[in-house]
Order: sequence, then structure tokens, then C-alpha cells
Amino acid sequence: MVSAAGTLDSVGGREPVAMEMDNSKPRKKIPRNKFVIACAVLASTNSILFGYDVGVMSGAVIFIKKDLKISDVQEEVLIGSLNIISLVGAALAGRTSDAIGRRWTMALAAFIFLVGALVMAVSPSFAWLMVGRSVAGIGVGYALLIAPVYTAEVAPAASRGCLTCFPEIFINVGILIGYIANYALAGLPGNVNWRVMLGVGAVPPLFLGIAVLMMPESPRWLVMRNRNDDAMKVLLRTSVNQAEASERLDQIMEGIRYAQVNASVKKSSNPNEISKSDGEGKWHELYRPSRAIRRMLIIALGIQFFQQAGGIDATVYYSPVTFKTAGIKSQEGILGATMAVGFAKAGFVIVAAFLIDKVGRRPLLLTSAIGSTVSLVALASALAIIGKKSTVGMGSEAASYLAVIAACSNVAFFSVGMGPVNWVLGAEIFPLRLRAKAASLGVGVNRGMSGVVSMTFISISNAITVPGTFYLFAGVSALCSIFIYFCVPETKGKTLEEIVESFHVKARGSPDKTAMGPSELELGNSRAIPVKAETAVS
Repeated sequence: MVSAAGTLDSVGGREPVAMEMDNSKPRKKIPRNKFVIACAVLASTNSILFGYDVGVMSGAVIFIKKDLKISDVQEEVLIGSLNIISLVGAALAGRTSDAIGRRWTMALAAFIFLVGALVMAVSPSFAWLMVGRSVAGIGVGYALLIAPVYTAEVAPAASRGCLTCFPEIFINVGILIGYIANYALAGLPGNVNWRVMLGVGAVPPLFLGIAVLMMPESPRWLVMRNRNDDAMKVLLRTSVNQAEASERLDQIMEGIRYAQVNASVKKSSNPNEISKSDGEGKWHELYRPSRAIRRMLIIALGIQFFQQAGGIDATVYYSPVTFKTAGIKSQEGILGATMAVGFAKAGFVIVAAFLIDKVGRRPLLLTSAIGSTVSLVALASALAIIGKKSTVGMGSEAASYLAVIAACSNVAFFSVGMGPVNWVLGAEIFPLRLRAKAASLGVGVNRGMSGVVSMTFISISNAITVPGTFYLFAGVSALCSIFIYFCVPETKGKTLEEIVESFHVKARGSPDKTAMGPSELELGNSRAIPVKAETAVS
């Protein structure tokens, strides 16, 4: 690839330079940048907040029902409300992160969740518990959006997939910690144990508040604010060498510069300086999208929908209910089986992080969806066998073991693909000017669907039985496999700017981008950059 500095010159009126992307040549192995990894880890600490809440609530609700005397409907509302209310946080997070930066948005998310966790821990009634749950939900919405966006914008292309998996890894670590807390604290008095379980959730936000002070701001956000020198300092620390840092800065500047061409912003008098503006795209670009943006939305929102419509949160939130249906009688046995689900979920998302930049996004997604479909059919069948009065003795015991194994298999397949990869795709396929807003929509679809599943699982199970509900989830998972096969492209190894470019080339059906408008393309002077047709995402 020719240095993007040449394409920047073409924007300023100098000799145009051709830029080619040849993905046929094998890429050299690039060493890991420890500073980038540290940034991804610190940013992903936000995700522990959500994961812990999911895991701990699945067990805490057992004791909350006894202590506060809540009904099944109130239980559904308590569990599912977090996901619905997180839509508010997700809606606010896009504009907030564009206004105050990715880094301070993470700090804000942690503070909001801290307040919510403390309120839940001291709640004297169901009403106050819902107040704390609502506040925590807003923090979750912020956290789910900002962690993958920040990581994708800081990481170089060679390791972006792996590093953008970190938020999902930390969500699963949080879920596992929540399960362990349930098991460890269950022996406390019934009016105390659930309060301690929920109160422990206030610890990670304190750590993150300190960690934010050590984290750099996103270089792409800094360029949007015309703080190019600060952006270069960050890129130097997150790139292999100065040449790569300069090229990444040129690509970012080029994208924002071209997005501002013919826009109603005040032009800078310095030809090497981007016109100072907020660098934001407009919401109407997502509500009335071009062909390329429409395809991005279908992919990103479709994956977010199917991730939750497949019932993963029913498996996680209601694992005690599932295992009770599977014939496990003791409270310790139920919580122990739930911990097994947590270990499977956390372990396999780490596998995904190692594979995503080697195997690619599509293979992991397909493996995940197909594997989850088979696992859900096995789980539903095992529960159906147990539910038959004629099944006794060894047959019932074998079906119980199969149910536990199938539940663990479902979350394992989910974690190796659908769990982390959907966040990676959502953070990398949109142009910079729309990335935060599009991520808000993605989180909205994801949390909205999760809320529907978690708030209706008990009611649907009462109507069509627990096995019938899991058969329903298996059908949705099968549809997800078809969607991935026909709609989802491979983005492995491309820079964020290259991915956006390839979507536009695909939308036009031709390598000639001369017809593209500045509102569509964020890659410099399109008339000066001929691109080969094979660069399109396929």
C-alpha cells in the first residue's frame, strides 16, 4: 500500500497517488504492542460491570424472592429491566462519547454503575431495588457501547479483532465472578447474602476510575477535535514504528477531511489542518442511508438481533430454572452447575480472541451459530425427556447430565463466535463519523432483544414449556446461520478505512468510485484513488 500521506497531498491539490489494497499477499506477523493490550484491558474493565450483574443476579434473585416476597412477574421485570433501561444509556453514549471523548465516557459509565450497585445493595423494597437497577442499566448501556469502540479505534488493524474481543472476554469474566460470588455468599443470612452479592459490583467501577487517568484518548477522536499532535503521540505508542503511526494518522485525517468537503463547516486556512468541527455524521445518514451504509446497518443490526434472539440470556439468567427443570434438586447443585456454565462461557471467549485475527470473522460466526443450534436442540430434547413421567432411574439421570452438557455447549459455541465477533463487526464496519451513533443503534437492538427474552422467558415457558422455549431458540439460531452465510462479509486484516472503502465499492458494483459523494466515503479524494475491484468485501 502506498503511504496515505500521498493521498493527503492529492486532497490539497498535489499530484494524485494511486492506492491499492492487495489482500492476496500473506501479511507478515506483527509483534503485539503491550501498550495497546494494556489500553484494551483497561477499557474492557467497563464490561465486567455488565457481566457481573448478569451473573450475580441469576443467583441473587433466588434469595431476593424469599426476602422481599416478589412474584414471578416481578422477577422477570427485575432481571429484564436492566437490558431495556440500558437502551437509554446506549442512546446517550454515542453523542456523549463524540462530545467529551471515549475515555471520559468510560469513566462516566463506571460512576453511573457504581451508584446503581450501591442503591441495589441497600434497597429496603422492590421499588428501591428497581431504582438501583435502572441507574445501573444506564451505566451498562454506556459501557457496552464505548468499550469496543475505543478499543477498535486505538488498535492497529493486525490485532484489532483480538483486542476488540476483550470487552466480551471481560463480560464473561464478570459473569463467572458473579456465579462464584453466588456460590460463595449463599451461606450468609438470607436478608444479607443478596445485598453483599450486589454490593460487590461497586468494586470494579472504583478501579476503572483510577485506570482512566492512565489511558490515552482515542486517536481518531483527537483528530476529529483537530488535536493532531496529541493523536500522533498516541499512535506512536500503539504502532509498531513511526512509519506505521504516520500512515495511520494520514488515513484518519484523510477520512475526516473528505467527509468535510462541501460540508457546512468553516474551512481552515492551513491546508495541512483539518477544518475544526466535531467530526460527527448526522442521524439522518443512518435513518435514510445510502446503499453502502444500509448494508452496514443490515449486517451490524442483524448480528446484534440474532445474538440475543437465540436465547443466550435465557440460558445465563435463568440457568437455575433450567437446571431445576433438569432434575437437580439441591441449591448447591444448581449453583454448581451454573458455575460450570460460567467457566465454559469465559473459557471459550478467550479461544475466540486467539482465533479471530487468524481464522477470520465469518468462520467463527458460522461455527458459533450452527453449534448453538445443535446444542439448543440437545438441551430442549433432554429437558423434554426428563419431563416425561415414564422417564425414571438411569434414563432420567443420563438426561440430566445431557442437559448440563448441552447448556455448557451452547454458551461455549456462543462465546467462540456470536459473543465477541458481533461487537468487533459493529465497531469496525462503520465510517468514523457514524461509528459511535451506529454503535448506539447496535447496542439498542442488542439490549432491547435481550430485554424481551429475559422478561418473557418464564411466561413463555409456562405457556409452551421450558423444552418448547429452547426449541424456539434453536429455530432462531438456525435462521442466524443462514443470515451469516448470505450477508456477513469477512473483514480480517483490513484497516477501518479500508473496510469502509470496500463496502462502497461493493455497493457501486464497480471499482470506479468517482460517483461517490463526500457524505458516503471517508477515504480522501475518490477521483484520485483508483482501487481494484477485488478489494470489495465479499
